[in-house]
Amino acid sequence: MGLKGWAGCLVFTLLAGAVWATDQAPVKAKAEEKAQVLEEKAADKVSAAPAPKSEAITPTEVQAVDPAGTAPLDDPITCLARSIYWEAKGKDTPEMEAVANVVMNRLGHDGFPGTVCEVVKQGSETKSCQFSWWCDGKPDQVKEDAEYALAKEIAGKALNRQLPDRTHGALYFHDRNVHPSWAKEYTKTAETKKFLFYKPAGGDAR
Repeated sequence: MGLKGWAGCLVFTLLAGAVWATDQAPVKAKAEEKAQVLEEKAADKVSAAPAPKSEAITPTEVQAVDPAGTAPLDDPITCLARSIYWEAKGKDTPEMEAVANVVMNRLGHDGFPGTVCEVVKQGSETKSCQFSWWCDGKPDQVKEDAEYALAKEIAGKALNRQLPDRTHGALYFHDRNVHPSWAKEYTKTAETKKFLFYKPAGGDAR
C-alpha cells in the first residue's frame, strides 16, 4: 500500500474513532447519571435489593464510561472500576468483586465518606490512603484493556446492587503477604486466595 493509501486509512480510522466517541457520549452521560443516583441510594442505605431495571446501569452503558482508562477519577463508575483494577487486576474475578464489596460497604458507613470517589481517595490529603494505589505516586492510567473492561463490569454490578457481598460486610482488607498491626484488632470476615477481609469488632470504623 502506498503512502496515500496509508494516509487514507489513518484518516478513516481517526474519523471512525471520532464518530464512535460522539455516538457513545449520550450513553456515557446516561450511565454516569444512573451511577450517581445509585451511589446516593447506596450511601443512604435506601435498599439492599437489586436496582429496578429502569434504574440499573446496563453493560453497554458501563463500558461507555472511560473506555480508554485515562479519564479523571470524578464519577462513581470510573473511581470504582479503577480501584478494582489497580487493587486486584491479574487476580481471579472473586478478588476483584471483593474489592468492590469493600468500597460499597464503606460508602455512607460511619467513619467513611458518602461518595465512591471520596471513599477511594480517602486519606490522600495526609498521605495515608486507604487504597494504596491512589497514593503510590505511579500513573493511574489503565494498561490492560480486557482486565479494565471486567473491572467496569463488576463496578456496574456493584452499583446496581447485583453483586453478592463476598466479604460479609468487610470494611478493610490486606494482601496475604503483609501483616498489618491493625488486623489483630479487627474481626476477620472472609478470605480469598490473595486477600484477608475484616471489620471492626464493635462495628464502627476507625
